[in-house]
Amino acid sequence: MRAVAVNAFGEQPQLMELPQPEPGPGEVLVRLAAAGLNPVDWKLADGDFGDAVKASFPLVLGTDGAGEVLAVGSGVRRFTVGDAVFGQFQRAEQGGGSYCELALADEDRIAHAARSVTYATSAAVPTAGMTAYNLIEETRTSEGKWVLIVGATGGVGTFATQLAAGRGAEVIATARPEMAELMRNLGASETVDHTAGPVADQVLAAHPDGVDVLIDMISGPAEFAEMTRTLRDGGTAVSLIGSADADDLTERNLRGFNFVNRPSPQLLEILAGHLDAGRLTVLVGSEVPLEEAPAAIAASRTGRARGKTVLAI
Repeated sequence: MRAVAVNAFGEQPQLMELPQPEPGPGEVLVRLAAAGLNPVDWKLADGDFGDAVKASFPLVLGTDGAGEVLAVGSGVRRFTVGDAVFGQFQRAEQGGGSYCELALADEDRIAHAARSVTYATSAAVPTAGMTAYNLIEETRTSEGKWVLIVGATGGVGTFATQLAAGRGAEVIATARPEMAELMRNLGASETVDHTAGPVADQVLAAHPDGVDVLIDMISGPAEFAEMTRTLRDGGTAVSLIGSADADDLTERNLRGFNFVNRPSPQLLEILAGHLDAGRLTVLVGSEVPLEEAPAAIAASRTGRARGKTVLAI
């Protein structure tokens, strides 16, 4: 089968021919139609996670994917051949990922795909969608709360904006002027141009009493601490990149933590339900064939890709 993989950490991803995998106990073999590209994919290929991740080589890249069940291993009860599924396929220790024609997934890492959208759309959802859903849950975002989302125009940010607005929260999204209308269409009540001056100053000028929740996708420790100035007493701050100092925030009567995602098939089913109900818009910026994955990864590294990149398989 065709796959995009690396033969060692730090090597350039390349298209190669690999043997077809066979499902073992609790595993599902999926003929993938599409794979979603996430920055974590190339960070894994670079070896950025060090000893925290054990890998076998060649290592197929990619976490997110969607397609049709081709075979199931013993003990699998939730899926049968022909089911349309989506979810997470990265199994670094076994060398498996989603940038390939045939992929194995553990039964508890996938779910039945939404019926109303394409495989490409489904493949763009799992990691970013589950991250966003858990963020909204763990920050206790609810009706009437003001939520500042920093890094709102990325994959997680666009989902978080929609999910927070769907719960009746008022979202302030950081966005360049050319992205402001899009973010308002996704549910943001206001946007802040982060290129026009300090975000915290702009937010406090409009909301002198502060906001209830800060969700920050991108800021380092110093910048994150600056952003927490926007919170009112008792507010909640969360960092996606480990920038929160929980002890310092507690001393200031703020609730703060560094986010750790907890994926589950139940979450995937919830997201599929949102897609079928039309409550979630997926921004697929481009669809490229599998053989162009190395170039798409290079574009992702620049941080200038618009919308989600999906590999058509």
